[in-house]
Amino acid sequence: MTTVNPRRLGEALRASARGIHPLEAGTGLLIDCGSWLHREDFTSRFITVDTSISDGVTMLASTDWEAAVAALHVGGLPASGGERRMLLLAASIAAGIPVSLNDTLPGIDRRNASLVVSAVAYAAGFPDLETDKRYQNG
Repeated sequence: MTTVNPRRLGEALRASARGIHPLEAGTGLLIDCGSWLHREDFTSRFITVDTSISDGVTMLASTDWEAAVAALHVGGLPASGGERRMLLLAASIAAGIPVSLNDTLPGIDRRNASLVVSAVAYAAGFPDLETDKRYQNG
């Protein structure tokens, strides 16, 4: 894979996922957790970048969720506990890869917990609960 700026790579991943709520949510979680797109050992092995065939200009990217999780499980993708948890949760939401929430949720920090809650709500087709007044107390 050609090295791509993490911001542009995030945009390309979002463009490819657009319209499929679970894929958008899991992809967004991967991007928003803030570490994986800055790691060449991840992006070079598990993200494919191409150009849209419809316009020949738009950069698109996809994640090989299964291969990334497999590498994570066998030690082929070193990660901190938090990185590991967020990748597993993102892969589960985006690609349906089974994850034990009982094992994965404990230990994530408040920021990442908020990202996970938002991703689950989005994958389920609900609006952003933080900005939708119908879901706020008071």
